[in-house]
Amino acid sequence: MAGLAVIYDSSDKMLALGIFDPKSPIAFRVLHLGRPVELDTEWWCGRLKSSLDQRLKWFDRETTGFRCIHGENDGWPGLVLDRYAGCFVCKIYSPFWIDRIPLLKSLFSAELNCFGTVDSIILRWSRNIAPFMEPLADGKTFIQLLGSTDGKAQFLENGNMFEADVFHGQKTGFFLDQRENRKIVQGMSGGKKVLNCFSYSGGFSVYAARGGAREVVSVDTDERALTAARRNFELNRDDPQIRSAVHTTARSDVFEFLKSAGQKFDLVILDPPSMASRESDKDRALNAYENLIRSGARFCGTGGILVAASCSAHVHKEDFFPLALQTLKKTGRPFKELLTTGHPQDHHATFREAEYLKAIYFKFQ
Repeated sequence: MAGLAVIYDSSDKMLALGIFDPKSPIAFRVLHLGRPVELDTEWWCGRLKSSLDQRLKWFDRETTGFRCIHGENDGWPGLVLDRYAGCFVCKIYSPFWIDRIPLLKSLFSAELNCFGTVDSIILRWSRNIAPFMEPLADGKTFIQLLGSTDGKAQFLENGNMFEADVFHGQKTGFFLDQRENRKIVQGMSGGKKVLNCFSYSGGFSVYAARGGAREVVSVDTDERALTAARRNFELNRDDPQIRSAVHTTARSDVFEFLKSAGQKFDLVILDPPSMASRESDKDRALNAYENLIRSGARFCGTGGILVAASCSAHVHKEDFFPLALQTLKKTGRPFKELLTTGHPQDHHATFREAEYLKAIYFKFQ
């Protein structure tokens, strides 16, 4: 089981206090640097308030879904906390936090009301620590720490309404980290025919329709994800732009879907899941990205826009952006690079290994 450990220098001066887990690929995760401190409730409370105060400055009533704690980057290694309006979902990635669940419950119950009413707090955990949770969870994949919910949480993102599956959805129920890219896509979608690949619950699709897209096609292998995408469109039907957009879904492997011919789109979005869970996967992931970008470009008509994103931490932006450029150059079609993006504020990366999200936009001429 993971526990606390202290690192000293050669002069026995304390350097860091952190989580030691000999069975993890990351054996030591820093909690505190510098002088000794007592990790009492007051210390933890101060660290939590520091993260929450930032989010209070960043978001308004139009966005009630965002990340409150982003792991190591907010000083909470192996833990994230996401808000979905009155429902909060904490996900832990280290067994260190299991013995501290009562502490988390106490801290969250006391402090999260800074955002308004707290209806429920859900605890989820990663697959690697599931065996440690069996005595507590009795085969479940979540625990309701506070309140009660049926597993569906509705929230706003830039004025769009979405529903997250906080019990069984990927990550904590929704991909909150693509908020800014979705907003950019909204501004590019007026009058366009849009293809959203790896659509999951239709985040990019709803934004495209809100931006005036005349037609949106959502492609994913998971029928539950496509059902969620259709549901998210229904939640926003009061918006005339979304109501007038034609939204269709296609259950298909995206790589197989992109082998088909005949269709052309004005805007193609490629936002695949992580393709490299470890460093040894990097070359295979780069080959997959090249194939995906080349295939996606075939679906872009003249004047069309291609958006290529990567959430693979082992594929750095210095790898991904040049790969995308070289792949499009090989097509022989004229194009220009529009912009590149990275992490949103609530998913900030404070060290290189934490950098995972990147996207690049192209327009074919």
